[in-house]
Amino acid sequence: MREVAGKVAFVTGGASGIGLGLAKVLVRAGMKVVLADLRQDHLDEALAWFRGQGHLAEVLGLRLDVTDRTAYAQAADAAERAFGKVHLLVNNAGIGLLGPLKLAGYSDWDWGLGVMIGGVINGIQTFLPRILAHGEGGHIVNTSSMAALIPINNAAIYVTCKAAMVGLSEVMRGELAADGIGVSAFCPGPVQTNIRESGRTRPEALKAGSGYAELERQLEQRANSPLWMDPVECGERILAGIRRNDLYILTHREFKEGASQHYEALLASFPDEPVDTARAQNIRYLLGNPVFAEEIGKKRKK
Repeated sequence: MREVAGKVAFVTGGASGIGLGLAKVLVRAGMKVVLADLRQDHLDEALAWFRGQGHLAEVLGLRLDVTDRTAYAQAADAAERAFGKVHLLVNNAGIGLLGPLKLAGYSDWDWGLGVMIGGVINGIQTFLPRILAHGEGGHIVNTSSMAALIPINNAAIYVTCKAAMVGLSEVMRGELAADGIGVSAFCPGPVQTNIRESGRTRPEALKAGSGYAELERQLEQRANSPLWMDPVECGERILAGIRRNDLYILTHREFKEGASQHYEALLASFPDEPVDTARAQNIRYLLGNPVFAEEIGKKRKK
């Protein structure tokens, strides 16, 4: 999707933070954008901003709980009625679910997995058939996190979900390339967002049994640092990655050494012994994935 002007994007978590920053960038690039968001107050504020910029006709605000499959299908229908075929799906809706594993309850796991994995699955299952049907190709961005590349303590549920987005994107990349659909795992570092307010969106049914209620109240009081990335700058980096068809869209140079150490630790853990050539031949289909060689080759050409 090097050329995005005139095409349509569907962005979950699109009315604030990274999602809104990306929406502003996409509209500026000539796209029509559907802002799908759970919070009506964020939708109202986002639409007011676009109205003030004279771009209200280029956006559609839809209230959506990404865990609701029926509502997701209805939102996709509404998007197509308003703007036509969708080419870009950004699975960005997420929650800031942090806390020690020993305090987690089933309701914490159910909420985290439901939004950050289930919501992405719902987006893919809803839109991939539609993108395949129109046959014009497109792109899917799955929002992960730098925490997937450098897992941190007191974030087991969050890291589980975000690490899944990396593996999912890598598999999708290989499977969908022949259909002209690019796939990116988006792994941002700290960005000025409203993720600290995630506790406000926790469903009533998933409050009982949570061990994180007090931690969510504390997180909401945490101020964003002025040193964290601006959402619009973050959106510009996402769009650049989409245009380059990057497998990984990374935002912050500061994490490179930590990621390198992570993967060096993994490589250092392989058995120090000769390769069993007969066994390697028997399982050769498991021993590599061409998407990695393609991505490395593309980066070396830059």
